[in-house]
Amino acid sequence: MCGIVGYIGKRDVAPLLLEGLQRLEYRGYDSAGIVITGKASAGKPAALKMVKAKGRVRELEARVPKRFTGTTGIAHTRWATHGAPSDENAHPHLDADNRVAVVHNGIIDNADELRAKLVADGVVFLSETDTEVLVHMIARAQADTLEEKVREALRSVEGTYGIAVMHADFNDRIVVARNGSPVVLGIGEKEMFVASDVAALVAHTRQVVTLDDGEMATLKADDFRTYTTEGSSTTATPTTVEWEAESYDMGGHDTYMHKEISEQADAVDRVLRGRIDDRFATVHLGGLNLDAREARGVRRIKILGCGTSYHAGQIGAQLIEELARIPADAEPASEFRYRNPVVDPDTLYVAVSQSGETYDVLAAVQELKRKGARVLGVVNVVGSAIAREADGGTYVHAGPEVCVVSTKCFTNTVVAFALLALHLGRIRDLSVADGKRIIDGLRRLPAQISEILANEDEIKEMAAQYADAKSMMFIGRVRGYPVAREASLKLKEVSYIHAEAYPASELKHGPLALIEPAMPTVAIVPDDDLLEKNRAAMEEIKARSGRILAVAHQVQEKADHTIVVPKNENELDPILMGIPLQLLAYHTALAMGRDIDKPRNLAKSVTVE
Repeated sequence: MCGIVGYIGKRDVAPLLLEGLQRLEYRGYDSAGIVITGKASAGKPAALKMVKAKGRVRELEARVPKRFTGTTGIAHTRWATHGAPSDENAHPHLDADNRVAVVHNGIIDNADELRAKLVADGVVFLSETDTEVLVHMIARAQADTLEEKVREALRSVEGTYGIAVMHADFNDRIVVARNGSPVVLGIGEKEMFVASDVAALVAHTRQVVTLDDGEMATLKADDFRTYTTEGSSTTATPTTVEWEAESYDMGGHDTYMHKEISEQADAVDRVLRGRIDDRFATVHLGGLNLDAREARGVRRIKILGCGTSYHAGQIGAQLIEELARIPADAEPASEFRYRNPVVDPDTLYVAVSQSGETYDVLAAVQELKRKGARVLGVVNVVGSAIAREADGGTYVHAGPEVCVVSTKCFTNTVVAFALLALHLGRIRDLSVADGKRIIDGLRRLPAQISEILANEDEIKEMAAQYADAKSMMFIGRVRGYPVAREASLKLKEVSYIHAEAYPASELKHGPLALIEPAMPTVAIVPDDDLLEKNRAAMEEIKARSGRILAVAHQVQEKADHTIVVPKNENELDPILMGIPLQLLAYHTALAMGRDIDKPRNLAKSVTVE
């Protein structure tokens, strides 16, 4: 994995592919490459020309010759899975005769077995990747068409893939296929594009077709067709991408992370817009496909996500329990799908993913559907795999999120859960008065977020005082604990400082042994019925000479520093308390000189296990 771009048409292809790769840099990668079809000449067939480089797209671009011209090509940014980052392991990969080129996202699970068979047949491998297996298999296939060659090779493959294939003998087409890793076609005027993410397409077309698992496509300059890996034709209707190319620009900010943090007031306004029903003190979520009778029949809710989406699900579960009084909990999708869970017909499952393509979440959805469960999706990307697989759901409307670490999408996802909890609560036992109270609180959020962001300079000064820490503790109780977990993750992701999150009540059951002046603690201290309990936890830390940064609704005497945030309704306070901690992580990483938008070892959309 990580990023695929392809083009076939009349334009010079290399600049288009390099531009597309640059738009996919946010996904995280360690090498890049490009292959194009050169022109046929008298007595010589068309040939494939390739350039690859370890490092950033700029290193690749510096290696591309001036006369590297053609009108068909594919390119890739790689995030290492099989083999260390290197020129040899970078994609695309070619066969021994330089006739077939493949770029691939995903993992071929049986690559070792297939490689051993090919080596026994005399094939010499140039890389350590699983992808090169696929190249040689396509090259050796006996079929007459490129489509059949690819199909024949894929019959032997176990695992996940999003691939784009070129062949010098079929230089009028690109063949693509998907199983578990996204592939999006861009429909132009006498030109066609393919990518793993619409970000690479929107500068040229907003008409897209998203392939389903088990689906392939053939792209020609003036046409495309889709079909299954078994050869049956499928119907593909292009849809219009709602985001424009400008949405992926930095907009005057130094980093995408800073831009996206600063966009949160508008993003929250967007997720609320058109959904509030003042007459009945509830909200409209038409995409749920869950009527009132079905909603009242739900006995339990299980939320599944990974990373930041899992933490948003933890807050969502608390909101659902508090407002709808339905037992709810969140679990990492990566664990759920492997523990042979009991799938209860009275349980409603909610799958959460920013991209809508997270493989562990998608695989859990597919397993739940196979067992007859009802699944809702909470995703950001319209038309994504989870959105299509789920029985219904809601979009969080955060807009494009380019930075690898999630900020505005986390916030909007939690707000979307607040809407879902209010909707379910008003169907069940939540009073009109409480419904109006929550709606009033939701409406206050954008202005309160702006108020927090206006204090960025103060938070920046605090970050400078904690940037020398080798490790940090984050604590919170009940509503504050998922906030602590997400804040801990943010700091780890972007600054590489080790951080741990614990329930404040668990300090005395072990973690207090770590407290010392060199181990600062970030305490989430909302002004609610647990305020005194949280203050007692800070007393325990101060008694052991620990430094404390509190996030609270009023200055905390026991804290060395306090970030004061506006008070909302108790249930909605976690939405606001997480935002200054995003800025804390950002400015800590900035002070340490980190690559903020592209943290080491991480990818934006995790489409492998």
